[in-house]
Amino acid sequence: MSVLNLDLTRGHPARQILIFSLPLLIGNVFQQFYNMADMIIVGRIINTRALAAIGATGAISFLVIGVSFGLTSGFTVTTAQRYGARDYDGVRRSVATCIILSLAISAILTIITMSSAYWMFEVMKTPADIIDDSWSYIIVIYGGTAVTIFFNLFSGILRALGDSVTPLIFLVVACITNIILDYVFIAHVGMGVAGAGWATVISQALAVVLCLVYSLKRFPILRLRRQDWTFSWPFARKHLAIGLSMAAQMAILAISVMFLQVAVNSLGTDSIKAYSSAVKIDQLATQPMASLGIAIATFTAQNFGAQKMHRIRRAVKYGILIVCLVGALGWFTMVTSGGWFLGLFGLDANEPEVVREARLYLSTASIFYFILGILFVLRNTLQGIGKNSMPMAASGIEIVIRVFVTFPIVARWGFFGLCFINPICWFGAVVILATGYLLAMRNLKFDEQPGFESVVMNYSNQGKFGPLTETAPTASVRIKQDTVVRDKKTSESVRFL
Repeated sequence: MSVLNLDLTRGHPARQILIFSLPLLIGNVFQQFYNMADMIIVGRIINTRALAAIGATGAISFLVIGVSFGLTSGFTVTTAQRYGARDYDGVRRSVATCIILSLAISAILTIITMSSAYWMFEVMKTPADIIDDSWSYIIVIYGGTAVTIFFNLFSGILRALGDSVTPLIFLVVACITNIILDYVFIAHVGMGVAGAGWATVISQALAVVLCLVYSLKRFPILRLRRQDWTFSWPFARKHLAIGLSMAAQMAILAISVMFLQVAVNSLGTDSIKAYSSAVKIDQLATQPMASLGIAIATFTAQNFGAQKMHRIRRAVKYGILIVCLVGALGWFTMVTSGGWFLGLFGLDANEPEVVREARLYLSTASIFYFILGILFVLRNTLQGIGKNSMPMAASGIEIVIRVFVTFPIVARWGFFGLCFINPICWFGAVVILATGYLLAMRNLKFDEQPGFESVVMNYSNQGKFGPLTETAPTASVRIKQDTVVRDKKTSESVRFL
């Protein structure tokens, strides 16, 4: 099976997940550099106050980015399930439905976010010396909401078909384009902070066009026919049930992050610089775990569609082991190299308090990366099988903790207390998700034993094994994977992989 089109219903779960997640990891790292590029270039070319202005947009920018990602990821769960079940007509209908729904939601989100952007900055108590620059940046990002949604949608569709490499390639193209346009718009055209926003939107739009053209040429299954565009509300509701649920989770998370941003804003511009820089690096460090979570969602959806339930349970066990190891590596990196990363944003010895607070955040939050990794594994597994109630409840716990815990902790311990808010939220969410996972596994029917594949064989008159089938009246046997079976009559051996 080509790396560009992995069948995740076969092969060792850990190997398949790692292979599929590697392009996702590289892509997500580039995505973080893509997001960091604006802050790095603005901080170095303009000043660190402009860096703080973009940093102050982090929470409400995440609102659109997170909602669009959750929405499209939820939509394409149905696509992946249809693909896993080999229902190719269903795949085409699902893709058409995803596009129609995304168009409608893009229009609604664009109107709401652009009309309320300045008001949100005021509510979040953004300092007066940076609020205008913050607004000039975010209004451009909000204007490109449709571009963000459709890049995530087309990338999600390709991942649903087992292709995690192509979205990476176009993301790299977008990242390089963004950096070039940042320099042109800021250093040469003099567009200021708004130039960084335009660079982001234009480069992402280029990626959307490239992704669409490639998809149509590479995958005949995505060449939609007239009948595929027939809109069915029952079928659309299936997509919306998962998509809106995942979008709501991201929206709840974004709103809870806004509460955290309000607390940061109350500490002053220097703390905003420290927090926004540290969070960008923190997000970069956690990308291996986030990528693994996305891979597990697609893996789970395909195997759920193929009714190979035991593979889901094995994937979770391997996933938790891997994220714990990756979390330990992330902590070591943040403790030993956090200062170097901060230097990328132009933070140096001239602002010792800013650097001290940023390093404090990185060294403290990274201790708990393994909890975040387990959160990614469990949440994406539940979403892959269409169980959204517990992930929603986990998001609810996060917002409750941030609303009721953030301000008392920050009021008492200042920036140091701020470093523990996210880990507390992660722990609360994991408790809910672990409960949901155990309940879901109890209700799923595991009709195959771990480590075995059900194989149906036809024995022909020539004494050879015929083609595999599930419909002919043949003998059904369970054979350990990678085991040699010898037919006594013919002395021929067959290896089942």
